[in-house]
Amino acid sequence: MNRTILLALCLLLAAALPAAAEEEKPKVGVVEHLGRTLPLDTELYDENGNTVTLGSMIDRPTILMFVYYKCPGICTPLLTETAGVVDKLGMEPGKDYRILTVSFDTEETPELARDKKETYLGQVDRPVDPAGWRFLTGEPEAVQKLTDAAGFYFMKEQGQWVHSGALIAVSPSGKITRYLVGIRHLPFDVRMALYEAAEGRTGPTIAKVMKFCFSYDPEGKRYAFDIVRVGGLLVVGLAGVFAAVFLFRPKGKSRA
Repeated sequence: MNRTILLALCLLLAAALPAAAEEEKPKVGVVEHLGRTLPLDTELYDENGNTVTLGSMIDRPTILMFVYYKCPGICTPLLTETAGVVDKLGMEPGKDYRILTVSFDTEETPELARDKKETYLGQVDRPVDPAGWRFLTGEPEAVQKLTDAAGFYFMKEQGQWVHSGALIAVSPSGKITRYLVGIRHLPFDVRMALYEAAEGRTGPTIAKVMKFCFSYDPEGKRYAFDIVRVGGLLVVGLAGVFAAVFLFRPKGKSRA
């Protein structure tokens, strides 16, 4: 089967992925909870130490990101890249969208968050509304509640946090609409994620689609199309279509 056809088939199956079995909760990583509404009553601390609710800050398309401010690893390049994207996005933070950066290290303080905010807003070449990019901290229960809802998992190992990097697009109503996994993102991808968030449209990432449609072959040391998994889903889908047609088709006129 042509590779282009296989890819098209995978993309068509993307809509069925959210209905598939729930992924197991990993110790570290990102599990896409597309369509889930974040707990908007979650209370966090802003850069000035004031208590704010998540819902009070999500009133337009929002990019949510989890870091810890003393991170010696990927958090710094993720924040630096995000500042670069803000510069090139062609949209105004605070007016067109918001960014919420939340520390998952609950020992970090609002003072540290304020220092980081000054650092990264200073890397943006044009003026940025301080309300457009917030740097937040929180209590353990609140942070755990939020990260679990977003599907962001992390753990502490040998005194350091082990975690992934991602930007999570959220609609003005608080619904998760897109994940951009990794630490480097094109402005175009972020812009499209914000447009989708504004409309409340959800869809799995290409990486998630590929993970579903392809499995690793340890003997051949390559990824191969998983015809059993995809075929099984197609059979179930077609059976559902035929059942619906049979049940809801118009009944013919009865013979005299």
